[in-house]
Amino acid sequence: MRVLMLEDEAPAYRRLHNLLQQHLPEVEVLEVLDSVADGMDWLNNNPTPDLIFSDIQLSDGLSLSLFQEVDPGCPVVFTTAHDAYVLEAFAAHGIDYLLKPIEAERLIAAVEKFKRLKTQLGRPDGQVLQHLLQSMGQPEGGFRKRMLVKIGARLLPISLDEVAYFRSVEGSTEMQLFNGKSYPLDDALDALEVGIDPQRFFRLNRRILAAYPAIEQLQMHFNARLKVILKPDCPEEVYVSRDKARALKNWLS
Repeated sequence: MRVLMLEDEAPAYRRLHNLLQQHLPEVEVLEVLDSVADGMDWLNNNPTPDLIFSDIQLSDGLSLSLFQEVDPGCPVVFTTAHDAYVLEAFAAHGIDYLLKPIEAERLIAAVEKFKRLKTQLGRPDGQVLQHLLQSMGQPEGGFRKRMLVKIGARLLPISLDEVAYFRSVEGSTEMQLFNGKSYPLDDALDALEVGIDPQRFFRLNRRILAAYPAIEQLQMHFNARLKVILKPDCPEEVYVSRDKARALKNWLS
């Protein structure tokens, strides 16, 4: 089995590599890369591996963005110290999510899961992956339709159809609903943007990710920027840069 590793921490790479050698000697590590840029270049210029082991946070960004830009052609087992990206990972070609420090039993189970899916479904890897995503309740295309919000000891299911916009506030993220309610989230805007439908949500600027029905009107502003009026009202004025204004107008039309 030929695998690619995306990992920017040497101790984490060494631990994973040693576990593979000890327990899964049939696994051949083709390459170890530490950045989104290197991963994109490698996937575009090399034969498709059987499986990818990928950390979430690489040296230059989230690996989730890589799998949005480039179809790896194979499933991904995510390896990370953070549990905040589970839904996004399974929407980005993921078949398993291993928390660091990785235990041998979980690693073996992830590889066996991959082998079992490939054998039982009897299809090329890409179709195996699509079948898996659908079986996990993901719509075609892999975009999430709902999310769980933690409120004290409770978990509240929210449909993304109810969400007007997400707003970055002093290092945290706030989810604003059309009914006027708002909730804090653990997810960063960059991670949220990767996992949701770009036909419904647009990243207006580094602080606002808005749904189409929430955009009430656009106003021309100084230096070809656009001012966006949102509903419900946003606590801050929302501007779209000159460079992004045309993309927004095309998206709205």
